Amino acid sequence: MRNDDANGEANRARDADRPQNANRRGVLRGVAATGAAVVWGSSAVAGDPGRGRGNGSDGPSAGGFPPKGITEYGRSVDFGNGSVRTFTTETPSGEPKYHGVKFDRAALEGLPSADDLASADNRAKTDKYRAGGQATKVHFKQSLQFFVPFPAAAETPFTFLGLNWNPGGHFGGAGAWLKPHFDVHFHMLDMATVDAVEGPKLPPYDTGNGEYDLDDSKPDPDGRVTKTNFDYDQLPEGYARSPDSVADQRYITDMGEHTAPADAPELPDSPGEPGNPEAFDNTLIQGFIGDAETSRLAFVEPMITKEFLRDFGGNEAYEVPQPRVYPHDQQHPTEYGVRDLPSKDAIAVVLGGFEQV
Repeated sequence: MRNDDANGEANRARDADRPQNANRRGVLRGVAATGAAVVWGSSAVAGDPGRGRGNGSDGPSAGGFPPKGITEYGRSVDFGNGSVRTFTTETPSGEPKYHGVKFDRAALEGLPSADDLASADNRAKTDKYRAGGQATKVHFKQSLQFFVPFPAAAETPFTFLGLNWNPGGHFGGAGAWLKPHFDVHFHMLDMATVDAVEGPKLPPYDTGNGEYDLDDSKPDPDGRVTKTNFDYDQLPEGYARSPDSVADQRYITDMGEHTAPADAPELPDSPGEPGNPEAFDNTLIQGFIGDAETSRLAFVEPMITKEFLRDFGGNEAYEVPQPRVYPHDQQHPTEYGVRDLPSKDAIAVVLGGFEQV
C-alpha cells in the first residue's frame, strides 16, 4: 500500500505505541514541530477558530480568488439552496497552487435534516456520484455525501472530494463532534478504492481480542487491539489514533480511519472524560486506508461546523501538520485555508502551500 494504493474517540494523550524519532521533518519552512498542531508559529491548534493567519494577498482586492486564467473548475453538485464545486489551480508551468471547494453561501441554507435524510429515496450506493448526493448513515448518524472529482494536477496526489453534510454531527471524540458540520475530505486515492471501504469496524491492519460489540456506537471497555500494522511514520506530527475502547469504530464506510490533532480544543483532557462540542468549530482531521499489511495516509479533511462557515469572513490559513514518511513522491500541502469570496457570494475551503516531499 504505497503510491497506488480510518473514527472513534480521539483524545489528547499521545499514542504510547508511536515510535519516537529525534530527526523529525520540520514543517512550514522550518517551524519546529513540538507535538502540537501549531498554526504559523503560534500556539494555536490547527483549525482553532480565529487563530489562523489572516492573508488578503489572493483575496478580492488582489483580483479575486481563485485566480482567473489558471483555475479549472470541476462539476458542481446541488447543496442546500445553492451548489458546491471543486477547483484546481496551477501555474502556467504546471506547479500546483490550490485544490479547493467553493460553497455558494446559499448552499449553507436549506440543508436537509436528519429526518429528511432518513426518509430520502436517494440512498443507493451510486447516488453519491450524482448531483443530488447520497443520503446514508455514517458514524452511526444520518449524512448526505458526495464524491466529486478534482480537476487533475499532475504534481499532487489529490483525486477527488468526499463531502459530507452531518445534520446531527457524528460520533467520535467522546461526543465532541455532535454539532452540525461538514466533512471536507481531500482524497489521495481513487474513488473505487475509497468506495470499497466498509465500516464501522476495526481497520484491516488492526487485530482485536474479539471482545468488541461491532453494532454499538458506545465505547467498549473490554475491547483491545492485540496487534497492529499501522504505519506510525505516516501519522502526522501531533496526531493521535482513537483509543482501544472504540477501535472497532476506527474504520468508517467510504472514508477510512480518522486521526485528530491531540490538542484539539473540543477533545477530552483524559480518557473517560466527555468531549466538548461547544468548543468545536474547525478541526483538521487526517485519515488512513489500508490492508492487513499496512496503513496509508489517504486523506486530509477539514471538519468544519455549519456555524463557522456561515459566519466566516476574511481569509484564514492554517498549517497542515506533516508525517515523517509520505505515501507518495509528489507535492504535499503544508497549509489549508478558509476564504470569504464576497464577489461570488461564496466561501472556499482550500489546500495550498504545496511542497515537494
